[in-house]
Amino acid sequence: MTQPLALLMYERPLPGSQLLHRLQDMGYRVATAPAPEALVDTCRRDKPILLIAEIPQRADRVCAALLLLHEAEDTSHIPVIAVVPSDSADAEQAARRTGAKLVVQDSVILAHLPQFLEQALQVD
Repeated sequence: MTQPLALLMYERPLPGSQLLHRLQDMGYRVATAPAPEALVDTCRRDKPILLIAEIPQRADRVCAALLLLHEAEDTSHIPVIAVVPSDSADAEQAARRTGAKLVVQDSVILAHLPQFLEQALQVD
């Protein structure tokens, strides 16, 4: 059986690399998006089951890429979990504007990853 693909887009090694390993331990195949500008093409090519995207303090490029992902007919179905810094209300607001299915703080993503994945993958 083929493992489902989770796509990660992150800048900081922590929690990014920890997420990668945790997802692999949970049975996911994991790939990383090379850059925000390549996100839509990467999703079209790799067809991930979901995207986990870190929203940095300066979120312009990442948020623009997430908006394009949701606007494109062939990628708009991909659920996004946006991971924001615990101390950044601006990043959280920016993530919510992108249409992310879930917006979670980086301080809790690893502890509650199975629950977040279950929520993100529920069909509305």
